[in-house]
Amino acid sequence: MDLLIPDNWLREFIKTNATNKEIAKYLSLCGPSVEKITKTESGDVYSIEVTTNRMDTASIYGIAREASAILPRFNKKAKLASLEAKSNYKFVSKVKYLNTDIDSRLCSRFTAVLIKNVKLSQSPLIVKEKLTASGIRPINNVIDISNYIMLEMGQPVHTFDYNKIERHLMVLRESQKGEEIVTLDDQSYTLSEGDIVIEDASERLIDLCGIMGGKLSAVDENTKNVLLFVQNYNPSYIRKTSMGLAKRSEAAMLFEKGIDSEEVKTGILRGIEMFIKLTKGIPENEILDIYPNPYKEKVIKVSLEEINKKLGIEMPKKAILDILDPLGFAPSWEKNILKVCIPSFRANDINISEDIIEEIARIYGYHNLPSVIMSGVIPDKTKDSPFFFEDKVKNILKGYGGCEIYTLSLVSKEKTSEDSLRLGNPLGSGSEYLRTSPMHSLVDAVKENAREKEAYHLFEMANIYIPKSNDLPEEKMTLAGIFANTEFRESKGIIESLLSELNIKAEYIQEELKDFIPGQRVVIKINGKTVGQLGNLEDGNLIYYEFDMDMLNKSSINIKKYTSIPQYPPQIEDITLSFPEKTKMGEVITQIKLTNKLIENVELKDIFKDNYTFRIWYQDPSKNLNDSEVEEIRKKIIGEIKRKFGGTIKG
Repeated sequence: MDLLIPDNWLREFIKTNATNKEIAKYLSLCGPSVEKITKTESGDVYSIEVTTNRMDTASIYGIAREASAILPRFNKKAKLASLEAKSNYKFVSKVKYLNTDIDSRLCSRFTAVLIKNVKLSQSPLIVKEKLTASGIRPINNVIDISNYIMLEMGQPVHTFDYNKIERHLMVLRESQKGEEIVTLDDQSYTLSEGDIVIEDASERLIDLCGIMGGKLSAVDENTKNVLLFVQNYNPSYIRKTSMGLAKRSEAAMLFEKGIDSEEVKTGILRGIEMFIKLTKGIPENEILDIYPNPYKEKVIKVSLEEINKKLGIEMPKKAILDILDPLGFAPSWEKNILKVCIPSFRANDINISEDIIEEIARIYGYHNLPSVIMSGVIPDKTKDSPFFFEDKVKNILKGYGGCEIYTLSLVSKEKTSEDSLRLGNPLGSGSEYLRTSPMHSLVDAVKENAREKEAYHLFEMANIYIPKSNDLPEEKMTLAGIFANTEFRESKGIIESLLSELNIKAEYIQEELKDFIPGQRVVIKINGKTVGQLGNLEDGNLIYYEFDMDMLNKSSINIKKYTSIPQYPPQIEDITLSFPEKTKMGEVITQIKLTNKLIENVELKDIFKDNYTFRIWYQDPSKNLNDSEVEEIRKKIIGEIKRKFGGTIKG
């Protein structure tokens, strides 16, 4: 999350002798990263990146609080001003001017106050300049107050035209499917179930909570009475609605990450103060405050020994207190045990002792911690590591012209098996399910490259997700690839070469399966166990293969068995045979090899129509074979081929 923080606004909350550049430098070293400083007509503006777990820093005051802890580490004075608003207002659970029905599951704290006789006008120049420098366009004093407080405190604020709320009733509930609302920007939305909305007595939707106010209750030039509204919503509901409607407001981005319910009180008091000053409005003395589950302070304990051990240095107790106290942790020592009280604004990200040690380390400065360069020889990769094997397979396929791609593991319903796992909150129909095979993802990749007419080979190595009853799915590393504009024999040759380089002997057995052309798919087995498949797909006549990487790894032999070079050379000859249609050449080659133990190797070298040329190696390890011995073996080969396959010799 990126913020624009005007320097003059930041210095209202922190009194320091640090220059702008020093503030930017030291914050970046120990806290939020300051990307740059921009000079504007009204002064310098910091561009600051805030991580999503640190929403306590997503405001002017939050950055000032960080600076008050960091700057003294660099010998710069820094005193934080208090944001507490003193008042004589009463916070009560019921008020006369507003009736409510609030679902506390959706809204952890709901506050509101009626301000009468407001006068709409332009905001003072200083307010406009601050908003503009922060990236927000000034509109009028009422709306500007809401934006001002949100920037200052990180607490979204909303205003209603009180007179437009039917019978002054607000019901905060979940939306029903099909309900419609028109927001302040004149956009109409049809809601699904589970969005947080507010309706009035006439059952009109007047607010899309946490996202944007409704048009029906909007403040306009005729507004006299304003209902100032400050609250905190369930983050998961706001995230779902914001993403589902593709509506990303500043308020939604704050609410969805979780903000501090305790700061709601300060927010509404600050709002009342500004309304009195800028609109001359008159607030009611009683403030509605529905807060059924107030924050209970957490306490975390950690020993001095553990702190020093994990930091790698010896830190004095007082130095640790000096670091944590400005951050609002109220630390104290009980002998050698540090007791830390976690403030409400850090409740979401500080939960264990390691979180406390991390806070000490970052404020002390990671750059100040000792570092030791590793000594010794860099170790080689472990050869039995799955990563080593995966890299080896990828490099082999790339050597044969393959191109590695990455596709999404989330697919639509029609592109996976019926028992696939469905996400509870999918972003769309195209990414609802965890895939059980990469096949459809690779087919889609080919379709995206439909203009390519040359032969090409895409492959991917990724997990698939096999459902398990009452448990998380089994994540299985899978190699899958697809050949486009390629002959089947060439594709099979690449797969055979891959297995050969992995020192794997496999057999190919024809089996039928959905999505493949009948008679054009084989399962690949090693020692009787299926490790993969290869075949022609019906969709686009593409050639697809898939392997279980774990089984492939277990079957691979890293070191080949050494065989000495034969003393006597082989006799090599080519034989051209003709076969009936649909004869399987793999079975023919196997049969030729089984004919005689002196047949060392057989390769299919050429094909023309129904004529197949085989190159055969005849070799005897104990002597040179003569022509008559080779002729005898050849006759036996031709006889077996004719008997089993109906093949005849040519030439």
